[in-house]
Amino acid sequence: MATGGAEQQMLQFVPFVSRLDAGFWHELSRRKLEKYHLSEAAQYISGYYTNNSVPGLPTNLLLEYSGFEKPPVHPPYAFPCPGSIIVLNTIESFKTCDKRKILEETGRQIWDDINDGSAVDDPSLLSRFMLLTFADLKKYNFHYWFVFPALFPNDPLTTLSIKTIGSVWNDQQLQSLQKAYDSFRSAHPGIGFFIVVMTDDGTAALHELREAETCLSTEKFMLGFCDPSTMETNPGWPLRNLLILAAQKWSDRLNVVDVLCYRDYTRDGRRLVSHSLLLEGVKLPDKMSTDVLPKVTGWEKNDKNKSVPKMVNLSSSMDPVRLAESSVDLNLKLMRWRLIPSLDLEAVSSTKCLLLGAGTLGCNVARCLMGWGVRHITLLDNSTVSYSNPVRQSLFTFHDCSSGGKHKAKAAVESMRLIFPGVKAEAVDSSIPMPGHSVGTNAEAIQKARKDVETVEKLVQTHDVVFLLMDTRESRWLPTLLTSAHSKICINAALGFDTYMVMRHGFRCVYCPIHYSFQPLPEEISQRSES
Repeated sequence: MATGGAEQQMLQFVPFVSRLDAGFWHELSRRKLEKYHLSEAAQYISGYYTNNSVPGLPTNLLLEYSGFEKPPVHPPYAFPCPGSIIVLNTIESFKTCDKRKILEETGRQIWDDINDGSAVDDPSLLSRFMLLTFADLKKYNFHYWFVFPALFPNDPLTTLSIKTIGSVWNDQQLQSLQKAYDSFRSAHPGIGFFIVVMTDDGTAALHELREAETCLSTEKFMLGFCDPSTMETNPGWPLRNLLILAAQKWSDRLNVVDVLCYRDYTRDGRRLVSHSLLLEGVKLPDKMSTDVLPKVTGWEKNDKNKSVPKMVNLSSSMDPVRLAESSVDLNLKLMRWRLIPSLDLEAVSSTKCLLLGAGTLGCNVARCLMGWGVRHITLLDNSTVSYSNPVRQSLFTFHDCSSGGKHKAKAAVESMRLIFPGVKAEAVDSSIPMPGHSVGTNAEAIQKARKDVETVEKLVQTHDVVFLLMDTRESRWLPTLLTSAHSKICINAALGFDTYMVMRHGFRCVYCPIHYSFQPLPEEISQRSES
């Protein structure tokens, strides 16, 4: 244990710098949509840091997509930091929320963990953090701000000297420390705080913080922690709360202590620990009243040393089609959260819709279905786009009318894909045979009529919902019979000059979760057989 009357120098600590991978934001987006919804309550997350960074790199605290899991899955030789995340619903809430209150509440958790002994049993609690964020899921902009709370003692933290252990210890002591550290890590994975006891023969032993009372009786007692800092004279942020813990728990027997800032990285195939820092004669602050929360600091600063939030935009790194799909889904999920909790969006998106007619009704129904998240849409029509169509039919433009006009179903599908590339749209060029309309007497005309009937029937069989959106009553007759025969939902819509009509045909249906088909109820099958 270091003593002496040399002049003390103030300790300065290197704060954490947050590092979040893209996978973290994608997982946050998923959880916001599927789990958190509109809740602004604090949710569990976990980050980690390491003590094996190459000198010159920042003191990083990293968050990955796996940090949402309990228990978290972190890389080997990483030191977990338990945290909480608050996902706010608006940018206004993010800007105006009480930052001081959040800082003090997170600091209060650390202060309570120190005083009730929880931080002695689980030292990772000394590195608690809070992440405040607003996720703009339509644009994939994420505004965020970290707080890494550190408690202030009544007097500044000071030390007699700061040296590298390579300048103080011999090779035997360094090898012994390295061996003792490996043994401790093997027995206590993920624990980055410990006690170091050096014997007279230069042998090192590492112990848990809960063994401090026993270790205090030894002559060469040191506090130790795995130091994420890479600076030559400044220890990392976790040491601040460790020294407060020591003052609160052991100040009656300990007022000055040596501290080992253990750093461990590999360069050119060699493992190096000699750059670890030894803080000699650190003066512990006086024990503080447990009833009063000390001053707390910890909001993360930017590169210009200003306490301001950060923002990351992931839209440029995303596939535009995937981004569009996510945005469409977001609107529907917001609707479900607020208005229709029972809405089954997966069932909607997987429903196969057949639209017979690609005119005024067909274009508007197709747009509406896409807006509701329907991904599978087939349009059947046998006419072409005329100059009178674009002003009334929203999927066509003037260019679709040139050179005799494009095939309506094909032009509509092309337009749908331009609007939303994620739609699985198909075009079918076919007519619908109608009662009272002669198909002719020659074999070719009869064969075409049969082929058209087969085409329509096959489409009805392979789709879940059929929309009748044609111009005439006669053209609705055959599809209505086919939907009834194959137990499909049929939506009949028609427009007049001053009115409109929408009708649902077909049996009452039950949903089959295995094949996603609609089956008539048993009593209706019986009634149909009798008739």
